[in-house]
Amino acid sequence: MSCTFPHLFSSLDIRGHEIRNRILSTGHQTYLAQRNLPGDDLIAYHEARARGGVGLIISEAARFHVSTVSEAPDLALLSDDAIPHYARLATAVHRHGAKLFGQLSHSGRVTRRMMNGMRGVVFAPSSTPENRFHVVPREMPTEMVAEIIASAAQGARRYAEAGYDGVELMASHGLLFAQFLNPAVNRREDIFGGSAENRLRPLRESLIGVRRAVGDGMVVGLRVSADEADEGGLDRETVLGICCQLSEEGLVDYINTTLGTMASLGGSIHVVPPMEIPPAYVAAKAATIRAAVSVPVFVAGRINQPQIAEGVLAAGEADMCGMTRALIVDPEMPRKAREGHSDEIRACIGCNQACIGHFHAGNSISCIQNPSTGRELSLPAAAPVAQRSLKVLVAGGGPAGMKAAVTAAEMGHKVILSEASQRLGGQALLAQLLPDRFEFGGLVTNLATELALRQVDVRLNSRVTRVLVETIAPDSVIVATGSAPVGSEVEGLEGAHVVEAVDVLAGKAQPGARVVVADWRCDWIGIGLAVQLARKGHHVRLVVNGICAGQNLQQYVRDHWAGKLHEAGIEVIPYARLFGVDGDTAYFLHGASGQPIVVEGVDTVVLASGNVPDTTLERELGEVDVPFVTIGDCTIARSAEEAIYDGVATTRAFLAEVAADVGLSEGPSIMLHQ
Repeated sequence: MSCTFPHLFSSLDIRGHEIRNRILSTGHQTYLAQRNLPGDDLIAYHEARARGGVGLIISEAARFHVSTVSEAPDLALLSDDAIPHYARLATAVHRHGAKLFGQLSHSGRVTRRMMNGMRGVVFAPSSTPENRFHVVPREMPTEMVAEIIASAAQGARRYAEAGYDGVELMASHGLLFAQFLNPAVNRREDIFGGSAENRLRPLRESLIGVRRAVGDGMVVGLRVSADEADEGGLDRETVLGICCQLSEEGLVDYINTTLGTMASLGGSIHVVPPMEIPPAYVAAKAATIRAAVSVPVFVAGRINQPQIAEGVLAAGEADMCGMTRALIVDPEMPRKAREGHSDEIRACIGCNQACIGHFHAGNSISCIQNPSTGRELSLPAAAPVAQRSLKVLVAGGGPAGMKAAVTAAEMGHKVILSEASQRLGGQALLAQLLPDRFEFGGLVTNLATELALRQVDVRLNSRVTRVLVETIAPDSVIVATGSAPVGSEVEGLEGAHVVEAVDVLAGKAQPGARVVVADWRCDWIGIGLAVQLARKGHHVRLVVNGICAGQNLQQYVRDHWAGKLHEAGIEVIPYARLFGVDGDTAYFLHGASGQPIVVEGVDTVVLASGNVPDTTLERELGEVDVPFVTIGDCTIARSAEEAIYDGVATTRAFLAEVAADVGLSEGPSIMLHQ
């Protein structure tokens, strides 16, 4: 047991299964399934977290009835043929001492159920419209509900035969069982609707059937939203009563609490809450349930550091803490915390970009800070040791350069990182200045820790030039010099007060009282600046060159900020491309019609424009006999995710080539990001 975190590293016994600590990886979609079954990629993903010391893994929701299967790469558990595939996953997790539970889920109405590019038939308790996917579902026949109940038992049996330690039914996030429980959604008149007893029947009978199917030796749990946080959603009093009844009847061995619903824009933000939401904010709601039931209670919701989890456990608010994203960014987090190396933990910053963001884009899971997540087989966490040690010069101390320096050092090279300014971090330092996004700076803190651990020679106020390269005489150069605002060809710039967003963030420009933010980027910069300036008393209008504010953001982040814009009374004008400025007027063109949009009464136009790569050093090195590669924004401006990925993948490939002296006899080599 860790002396620093005595509660976190105490064991927990549930129905004879001893879980070694209170750290939980909750069920979450990875899109790593192969033919809707656990394959090598998904097994490697979970095995990395088991090896890192997590106590309990709940593998992602498996579809247990054909009526909820779609073309998405979700897990399914529809026949006994699936059992060997799940058994492989169980063996891999158990090999490292972690316990493994499996989820059973049916989406009900919260899906488009896409099949071959078309919407499929969506079944739910009643034909109650859904407010996120805009679905009016088909009401399940009574016989189909009975079939769902029987299928849940069969799914649980398959988990048991695969060697899982437990099974969890999902009545959270507005999914099917929660839909049955909700009188605003369940309008049935048969034995599965009407009274509270009838609405509970599908879940209750499923739990009874699951227990009969798996016997006494397997853990049976329930995932539930303590509050769906939405008008018309299940409220905390209703949920509390349901939890008490199921606990008293001995139908559940634990209750796994969360918040929100997938059936609305506002409620779905809580499915994976972004950094703007406080840490451990669900714990108080979990504590209310824990005080009323006789079984252990789990909680999740922005618990991203061991000290936060320790506080939740010490306060008696829960018995186990879901730390899913903390494990996505650093699978070794439990081991580091247990061994007293908490300062080495790579902390989650709640950006949502490559975890749930990849899922919503239809891509497999990863992490902007840890590109090996989801790529455990193709991009292992452990860097390959180089054939020979090189002197490597990294030019630029933003996220790409910092990660490249770490990667090169891990490969056994002697690394010099030169940054032109007085601080490491690049544009991440500006991103953290936006309202409620200070946690983004944790990315820089994490990378700085990795640099120190690898003893990289960091030189600040040191711009890399051709002369410096010739003086240092490195074996190779990694160019990570970043990018700068592309500028604008807008008419009338000379006669109006027009400033760049980065200059406003850095305090180099002071906007007037009436501000128009011309948001070409459609990301957090335009939104964040609009809210920041409004909070300072400016009159702000956000004019977006896209279909909506935050078009390029992960949808939970976008929807959260859309709410903030509304609360602040900020007018948002979409489909608008800046054309010109004149005195106190800004002129835009409608992006679809080409018609003018005239915005009057403007003191300052703030440009949230794109960035162009800084190719100065690249051009200089073209005349020097040294192999080099460009990474990050100086290749093409993107986000921190691509920058850090380049810092790992491109750096490994480039330095392996240099160390092997392959194809370098005729001069410099430039390997751009593929």
